[in-house]
Amino acid sequence: MTYPEPARSAGIIKQRVGDGGGPGKKTVPAQFLPDLCSVSALAVLVLTGELLALVLVLAMGGLRDFSWQRLGAVSLTVQWVVLPGAALLCQLRPLLARLPHKAAGGLSFAVTLLVLVTVLSAQEWWRASISRQPFDNWSLAANVLLGAICAGVVLRYAYLQQLLHNQQRAELEARINALQSRIRPHFLFNSMNSLASLIAVDPQRAERLVEDLSSLFRASLADAGLVPVQQEVALARRYLQIESLRLGARLRQSWRLDGDFDGLRMPSMMLQPLLENAVLHGVARLHEGGEISVTISRDGGRLRLRVENPIPPAGVARPQRPEANGIATENIRHRLAAHYGNRFRFSALVDDNRYRVELLFPGDMGAVEKTAEAEL
Repeated sequence: MTYPEPARSAGIIKQRVGDGGGPGKKTVPAQFLPDLCSVSALAVLVLTGELLALVLVLAMGGLRDFSWQRLGAVSLTVQWVVLPGAALLCQLRPLLARLPHKAAGGLSFAVTLLVLVTVLSAQEWWRASISRQPFDNWSLAANVLLGAICAGVVLRYAYLQQLLHNQQRAELEARINALQSRIRPHFLFNSMNSLASLIAVDPQRAERLVEDLSSLFRASLADAGLVPVQQEVALARRYLQIESLRLGARLRQSWRLDGDFDGLRMPSMMLQPLLENAVLHGVARLHEGGEISVTISRDGGRLRLRVENPIPPAGVARPQRPEANGIATENIRHRLAAHYGNRFRFSALVDDNRYRVELLFPGDMGAVEKTAEAEL
């Protein structure tokens, strides 16, 4: 449904923006090992175990005397170590993240070694019982030593992989924060201009505007990240309400929200810069003003967002190409790439004196996490 909205007083903007960060935001500690509870990590562990079993069988008998029966027995032993060890390390992952790296590495190796000794001891006891031969301590010690070396190599590789993941994630978050910070001065200066135009005309409305601006700045200064769609829409509506105080009836709005957006998220401060472009390069430059149309729809787990606004006709000074509509469009393109890799679409075009921006990107957290894993 379409909801045209006339200009209204800033005092009615009372929706509360959710807390997206700031000084009180809890910091998640960097993980020491990958998430061994995930299906993909378990699949990699099982495959690695099978490759290790194949290497051990080839080392023992060579290719000429290769035995599938021996491979099955070794594979069973390896998987009995891999799967319980992964389950224990998965449960200990929060604790490992809080420990110093040396302590976390020692604990991880000790847990793996405990599982290894238990499995190999049970296997040797079972072999001795079946064959009615004495318990072979030397064979057990050799197998434990070989398994401990393999376990140390695998744990070291997993640690280095997670360390690289943590570094790349930190660089990605820093880049997103830097991109978002470039929007804030632009937003601040234009909001201050709106406030300055009201001080001499209507001090009471200017006072209410200061209160509303404080809510907007609190949201804009929060840490960059993904926020609920409803929160981003509320922030964008605040911005248009503030601009409507300056432009009056010249600024008209039309919002079309199709679908249920519960559980869907989008980058913070993504919609407001697009609306700021629509106001500054479109409606504000037209004597008669115009209507800004915002459409947000859900396409499965993806979000489709479109912002459309009138622009001055040909012959009137205006940007020569869509990308010239301020820094925001290119900035948003970079932020989408930082969040979603190549799993987004961004288009901006001029059609019959109207400027239209369309975005399509993943909205559900599962798709975002898979994208981040693929990129890292």
